[in-house]
Amino acid sequence: MPRNGPEFFASAETGVRLSKADFDAAEAALRPALLDAQRRLRALGGGPLVVVVSGVEGAGKSEVVNRLDEWLDARGVHTAAFWGESDEERERPRHWRYWRALPPRGSIGVLFGSWYTPAIVRRAYHESSRATFDGELRDIVALERLLADDGAVLVKLWFHISRKAQRRRLERIARSHDRELTPWERRFSTHYDRFAKVSAAAIGATDTAHAPWHLIDAGDPRHREVAAARLVLAGLEAAAQPRAAPARELPPAVPPGAGTTAPRPGLSPALAAVDLSQRLGPRTYERRLADAQSRLNAAVWKAYRDGRSTVAVFEGWDAAGKGGAIRRVCASIDARLCRVVPVAAPSDEERAQHYLWRFWRHIPRAGYVTIFDRSWYGRVLVERIEGFAAPAEWQRAYEEINHFERQLAAHRILVHKFWLHVSPEEQLRRFEQRAATPHKQHKICDEDWRNRARWGEYEQALEDVFTRCATPETPWTLVAANDKRQARVQVVETLADRIEAALSG
Repeated sequence: MPRNGPEFFASAETGVRLSKADFDAAEAALRPALLDAQRRLRALGGGPLVVVVSGVEGAGKSEVVNRLDEWLDARGVHTAAFWGESDEERERPRHWRYWRALPPRGSIGVLFGSWYTPAIVRRAYHESSRATFDGELRDIVALERLLADDGAVLVKLWFHISRKAQRRRLERIARSHDRELTPWERRFSTHYDRFAKVSAAAIGATDTAHAPWHLIDAGDPRHREVAAARLVLAGLEAAAQPRAAPARELPPAVPPGAGTTAPRPGLSPALAAVDLSQRLGPRTYERRLADAQSRLNAAVWKAYRDGRSTVAVFEGWDAAGKGGAIRRVCASIDARLCRVVPVAAPSDEERAQHYLWRFWRHIPRAGYVTIFDRSWYGRVLVERIEGFAAPAEWQRAYEEINHFERQLAAHRILVHKFWLHVSPEEQLRRFEQRAATPHKQHKICDEDWRNRARWGEYEQALEDVFTRCATPETPWTLVAANDKRQARVQVVETLADRIEAALSG
């Protein structure tokens, strides 16, 4: 790739012009084709189609978006324009705002600006180093790969005009009364070569087979809009292809009495190392819990003042005591700072998105605490074992989860994950106690017994999780939960230790 930005974009300066008659003919063919492809996309629940609109300031990007809105059925188009960041957006990882704007399956999302603009702007104004810029581009490639693997079709449009054409166009806009120059047009037009060089590097690093760039000569408005519409049509046709649902391997029926026999543990070395004999007496428990809760309360308030968020993930065996541990954590924290997100089977709205979408929505603002009761690890645990995710889906999920958690950690969010571990014998005792206690019977169901019968498969899956999804920044704590008092104290003490260490480091 040429190091000089203008040289890189020279090939896009074709000078192609479209007559009014040719434009009218193209419009007459494109509009019904776009609407037909859009209807098929909606009917099949395919895609989604994600259209990234970027390019030189003054190249007519807003006019292209308006034309697409005119030619498509607006009810199936989600347009998001990314200008300056709000306080709410600045307090979360940089991709949070884009995840919120992603369209559901069966629809079209037009991202006006997108995840490219901030990275290019910061680098062009020397507000980020080359290493930081390269890291941002790698994160973008990973995000686009993640979306494409989940069935999204990405159409990335870069609208280009020469420096001379940009100057003429901005001068014409400034003289007209149709609209004012945007802040970005005023700011960026004076640094054309600098932006061209950085943009060329960004395009070269992110032009991939699953998300290629399309450079469009925007010198002639008619050619620009027809070229963009044709690329969107091709993307719609690709997104509207039927997408085979992953075959679900139905778990075998649980024969009478099968759930009462002890499963055979020992397939996970990590779990085998947990000392389940640990016990706390009532007095020791009350003293240590009170001390740990006091420390956690002080640490969370200090983190709030420092703008440090915390994400705590609770996973564990059925009846391992996650709810009781979470309640002790929440009792330590001012209710204004803490939120619990219970994770159950995805809703229809959530199933229409990438599985990580529903978790991105709940990432806390700076200084707050979010507790996930179950989490994104369902993709590599229950969805893997129950056949809700195809092998290719859960196998790639480890890197997707690591990428997600790395972004949280990079934004100074403290991520800590707990697995509450009990023995099969203790789980059986708790199951039987729940079944025999009227006010606890709602806590036990056939699914719990079926999961118990597949204990060994879960242990194998857990060993993969502990091996492949644990880093110093996003560690797991395996909690000895045969004794509920010991488990609750261990959780609260661990979280207090972790936040205190992060704030003093």
